[in-house]
Amino acid sequence: MIEYKGIKWYYYQGALLPRVPPNYEVNLTKKEQKELLKLSKALFLRYTNDWDRDDGEFWYVIKDKKEGLETYKSKVRNQIKKGLKNCIVKKVDREVIANIGYEVYLEAFKNYTTFHKATSKENFQNSILKSNDEFWAVYTKDNKLIAYANNFIEENVCHYNSMKFYPKYLYLYPSYALIYTMNEYYLNKKNSLYVNDGARSIAHNTQIQDFLIKKFLFRKAYCKINIAYRFDIKILIKLFYPFRNFFKKYNSYFFQKIYVLLKQEEIRRSFE
Repeated sequence: MIEYKGIKWYYYQGALLPRVPPNYEVNLTKKEQKELLKLSKALFLRYTNDWDRDDGEFWYVIKDKKEGLETYKSKVRNQIKKGLKNCIVKKVDREVIANIGYEVYLEAFKNYTTFHKATSKENFQNSILKSNDEFWAVYTKDNKLIAYANNFIEENVCHYNSMKFYPKYLYLYPSYALIYTMNEYYLNKKNSLYVNDGARSIAHNTQIQDFLIKKFLFRKAYCKINIAYRFDIKILIKLFYPFRNFFKKYNSYFFQKIYVLLKQEEIRRSFE
């Protein structure tokens, strides 16, 4: 983590990102971008501005309205009620998820279409125990953990970092129970400005964002993505960009990582 121009920046897979909610306007001149790249030694910077614009190729999926059963159509209301009847949802200490959450993580991961590989149990536990997130657990009535979530609070915004559901227990509607309960807690009780399920997904499609929009009245908050590359990375992006669809065809980790970078560049260019 480094600080530049009053903003804290953190490293993520070679990139440098600002540790601020996405509605926070980050503006850097080209000179400042170069200075920050040199200072951080990151491969590239990525940040957003022009929050909640009319449209565009980049967005965050958020909910900024109060939660309540009365806001939903009868079908969704019934699904939420079934989930609340079948499941127990509660905030828990990180140690609970570290100790018994790996099975849920692994079973959920098997359903993903992604080039990423599942993490080991040891790495899973270490990551959870080092986290400053808030954790939620969903249990069956006989106390079986079937889902969990971890959320990060940043200023007056709650980020839904991750939600994992054990697929064979989905008939109990744990997703409805968990999401409704968390929405109610953060939006109603804690008066968060909004809850955020994250930016447009490029690496994989979990379908959770479509689910949140369709079922829980989340919406796309469009914004502009800005990327500044280190000099050598900028050259590589220019060289490989015309062949981005070639990399998309192959499911190897290396090729898919390149494709994600090139797809991200395609989105960036859409704002020019």
